[in-house]
Amino acid sequence: MGRSPMKHAAPYPEVLHRLEESIKVPTMELDFHDIFQLLVSTVLSAQTTDKTVNRVTPALFSRYPDASSLSRANLEDLETLLKPTGFFHRKALHIKALAEALTEKFGARVPDSIEQLVTLPGVGRKTASVVLAHGFNKPAIFVDTHVGRVCRRLGWTRSNDPDKVEETLARHIPREEWIAAASRLLLHGRYVCLARSPKCASCVLFDICPSSDSP
Repeated sequence: MGRSPMKHAAPYPEVLHRLEESIKVPTMELDFHDIFQLLVSTVLSAQTTDKTVNRVTPALFSRYPDASSLSRANLEDLETLLKPTGFFHRKALHIKALAEALTEKFGARVPDSIEQLVTLPGVGRKTASVVLAHGFNKPAIFVDTHVGRVCRRLGWTRSNDPDKVEETLARHIPREEWIAAASRLLLHGRYVCLARSPKCASCVLFDICPSSDSP
C-alpha cells in the first residue's frame, strides 16, 4: 500500500454509499441463537477469528446453554472446550465470572444498556456495543481493530483509542445508520483493508482514500 503524503479525509457519505453497494448485507459472522450466546461468543472472539469461535461454541452451548449452567461450570472443562480460541485460561475465567455476574446481578438475563453491560467481567465497550446492536437492535457503533484501521486510513481519525474513534463516527454518521455502517467498516477491514498487504487494487474506496497512491 502506498504511503504518499496524507490528503484530505475521504467524504463520509461517499464512503458509506460505496460500502453499502459492495457489502449489500453486512452480516454478523458469529453464530448464535440468543443474546446470551452472542455475548459469550463476542467475549471469546478476542484475539481469534469468528470461524474459530464458531467451531468451539456448539459444544460449549450444548453443555452450558444459559448463564446459570455456565456459572456452575468446571474451569478445567471450560479450558478444554476453549483451547482452540487461544488465551483459554483467561477466557475460561472470564466467561465463568461473566455467567456468575449475570446470574447474581441480572437474574441470568443479559442487560440491554451499555452501562450495565460493561460492568460484566470480560466485557468492554466494543463487546457491549456488539451485543446492543446485534442482540437488541439498538443503535451502537462497535470499534474493533478493523474499524479503527479503516478509519485511520480514510483520514477520519489519527487516534488509536477505540472510544475516540467511536465518538468521531457518532458525530458524522446518522444514528439510524450506526449498526450497518460499523458492520460494513468492520467487514471491509477484515477482507479488503487488511493490516498487512491491503487489497487496494480491488478496493471500492481506492480513488477517494487518502492513504492510497491515487492522484
